[in-house]
Amino acid sequence: MVFGIIAVCAVAADMVVKYLAVNFLQPLGSVSLIDGVFSLTYLENRGAAFGILQNKQYFFIAFTAVVLILIIVYLAVKRPKSIFMWVSLALVCGGALGNLIDRVRLGYVVDLFYFEPINFPVFNVADICVCVGAALAVILILLDKENGNKKDKV
Repeated sequence: MVFGIIAVCAVAADMVVKYLAVNFLQPLGSVSLIDGVFSLTYLENRGAAFGILQNKQYFFIAFTAVVLILIIVYLAVKRPKSIFMWVSLALVCGGALGNLIDRVRLGYVVDLFYFEPINFPVFNVADICVCVGAALAVILILLDKENGNKKDKV
């Protein structure tokens, strides 16, 4: 239940923010929120981070579908005891679905957040969900939360 709620909320948040970006930010191109540090910059990303694999939409669609299937199978077979593992994988799935929807519907992903000092690639809410979820999953695996060594079980 928690998995579904978090995944749906991640997709919904991503879609709402992208809708706002398309309708209000796209005509402006970019809006600086903190001069020289952070801006909202409309970008139609036809590749992955750092501009790699441009125009490889079928690859990204297939890869995302495989990842989503693997996560669902893992959850069905392993039934993790840690609520945090469920949350982390729900974030990954929600973020992956958000970008998948863009790729299938538009042929590109709408990105908008830009950190200027480090010239970090422009990203979106779905990217945040995938990164936070994946990082949390890695931390949980490294701390061995799935093998019953901690007290955070449901």
